Amino acid sequence: MASSMSGMFPGQQPPGSHPVGGPGGPGQPGFPGTAPRPQGNNTLVDELEASFEACFSSLVSQDYVNGTDQEEIRTGVDQCIQKFLDVARQTECFFLQKRLQLSVQKPEQVVKEDVSELRNELQRKEMLVQKHLTKLHHWQQVLEDLSGQHRKPTDLPPPGPLAFLEQASASLPPAPLKPS
Repeated sequence: MASSMSGMFPGQQPPGSHPVGGPGGPGQPGFPGTAPRPQGNNTLVDELEASFEACFSSLVSQDYVNGTDQEEIRTGVDQCIQKFLDVARQTECFFLQKRLQLSVQKPEQVVKEDVSELRNELQRKEMLVQKHLTKLHHWQQVLEDLSGQHRKPTDLPPPGPLAFLEQASASLPPAPLKPS
């Protein structure tokens, strides 16, 4: 297993990768609080981190802030970003190769991972359904409460042909009495 992880840990160089000059290299100051890296025996992860730091340091570098040639600044930033993207692709390729090796050597492990992912997704969706059901029950209760407030048992019209008139006249203010 240790040989299958070559290139990812200190002292190992992945086949076909080229060291990337990280922070502390010419024209690329490191982040404050980070130690300069030795230029030999960079791993893929170290290269990715160094190129990421180089992207940020190029964006905040005083040379770029005070520079007057915008095209030179843009070119420098584009080169740093392109280097980061290249190393990110190499890293992705490394992990895809390891995933392929794992699927060939231990296919049952891949199936177990897939089953685990499906269980997690099912559990997440069950929780989502429960959340929506809770909201649905809440709003159904609110609607029932509102409809219950508008229609109380005492407000029901009495049976009979003049029920509507009786109910309407009950809501009118009393008529003033005539003096005789």
